[in-house]
Amino acid sequence: MAFAALHDRYAHILFGLMLRILHSRVDAEDVLQEVFLQVWQRAANFDETRGRPFTWLVTLARSRAIDRLRSSNARDRVASEAAHDVMETIGDAADEAILAENREVVRHALAAIPEDQRRTLHLAYFEGLTQTEIASKLGEPLGTVKTRMRSGMIKLRDLIGNRLGSAR
Repeated sequence: MAFAALHDRYAHILFGLMLRILHSRVDAEDVLQEVFLQVWQRAANFDETRGRPFTWLVTLARSRAIDRLRSSNARDRVASEAAHDVMETIGDAADEAILAENREVVRHALAAIPEDQRRTLHLAYFEGLTQTEIASKLGEPLGTVKTRMRSGMIKLRDLIGNRLGSAR
């Protein structure tokens, strides 16, 4: 009987407090029920010397509402991070598949051009040498290196364009 009177007297006030904290009617109702369940289970722990019953109820209600808010925010954050990780993993896997496919196309195209052009392009793009350094390393005239690079790039562009065009 005393518990029902306590509930009737303070439930509306506590509900308003929790609603302002949680911004959710459903959550506020749940937390209000939890607070009164805790009051029922721990009524023997109430110490009149530490404050009035209303103060105890407000403290419990506020604490439980903040706990729910933190828990809800943590759940939302974990769910958001998990969704982001899944999308990132899917994106990474798709990107890796495309890169692997492109590497294979480039590898086949490089194999299809003449050796002297392939060697010149390899020195320039994979070893980072300048045209002058390539000419010196190969013992070839600079004009020959430039011609081989230009011819090789044109052939690669055509081969890669044809392979990617037919793949799509």
